[in-house]
Amino acid sequence: MSDAIKKIFTVNLGVKPEEKVLVFTDIIQPSEDISDDERKRRSALVEIAKDVAKAGEGLCDVEYMEYPAVGSHGKEPPKAMWEATFGRTAVDELEKKGILGRILEKRAAPAHLKEAEETLGRLGHSPQAIIALSNYSTSHTRFRDFLTRVMGVRYASMPLFERDMLTGAMTADWKEVEKRTKRLVQMISGGDTVFITSHNGTSISFSIKDRPALPDTGILTERGSFSNLPAGEAFLAPVEGTADGVLILEWAPTGRFSKPVEVMVRGGKVVDVTGKDDFSKRLRERIEAEPLCGNIAELGIGTNEKASRADNILETEKILGTIHIAFGDNSSFGGKVSVPFHQDFIFFKPTVEVIRGEEKVEILIDGYPRFMEEKVRS
Repeated sequence: MSDAIKKIFTVNLGVKPEEKVLVFTDIIQPSEDISDDERKRRSALVEIAKDVAKAGEGLCDVEYMEYPAVGSHGKEPPKAMWEATFGRTAVDELEKKGILGRILEKRAAPAHLKEAEETLGRLGHSPQAIIALSNYSTSHTRFRDFLTRVMGVRYASMPLFERDMLTGAMTADWKEVEKRTKRLVQMISGGDTVFITSHNGTSISFSIKDRPALPDTGILTERGSFSNLPAGEAFLAPVEGTADGVLILEWAPTGRFSKPVEVMVRGGKVVDVTGKDDFSKRLRERIEAEPLCGNIAELGIGTNEKASRADNILETEKILGTIHIAFGDNSSFGGKVSVPFHQDFIFFKPTVEVIRGEEKVEILIDGYPRFMEEKVRS
């Protein structure tokens, strides 16, 4: 198992002995009301983070850090994490200008973000690579965006990671995943509209015009590269306000619903959630409290042939032949909605078609991936 962990450093990140790598995780807060199973899973994640940091010793300069959990995916990490990754001088300057608080609360205007980029680029000092093993995902945060895009940090995002992934989805042939994912990106790029249907009654469409499709390949050797681990997807932000249809959710992020949940989408947002379980109730209440949490934020398409687990969204969304659709924030990958919430839902055996002018491009047909074929549009 130690050798499998070391491959995160040597294969996925390609670290050099002189480089600094920060490994971090989040810890359960006393105020959190969670089940015994959830507490056990999250405590195990902390131990994995410690094992990863230990495995990196001798390979590079490793630092390990913990912080109190922030409560939802897509919410910005606390100030202490910004200081640990950008340096106190840069963060003090952001705080002095009144920008840091706005960013942490997801209410920074474009002018604030531009000034933050300039400040961090001028005063910031960051590690060369980060292994993010927090329970709550930092993928869709300004924290991650600034680290990769402004500071050039190589960033492995691993929320909800579990130990058996080291012998499952993490054994993928990363070079093949990379080639397959880039073929998929090529097929999607330049599209106007996406139509999605599924055997379970899901039927939705939205515009992707001028929205870049991004590859998540697991290869993090280039400056500023970003990926989940396990990796294997292409993803993009649908154009806000354009999604219409119905989504039939059969899986929550960590398990199957006892009965499918129906989600109605109009004008790019979730307008109704029909389900009696606790998860559906919490989702409905969150969207009612902040409608932007119901923004149709992301379409992702899985490309990892070794991914198979349907009960952990980190791996689930990488399963070859599946798609996932997320609600909430998409501001860090081409969208315009900034909200401290991002939640993905998986769909099995979908049909996905992209319309590009007069051309129809078949991406998935009942879950069969057309991007497995070597020849795609040039």
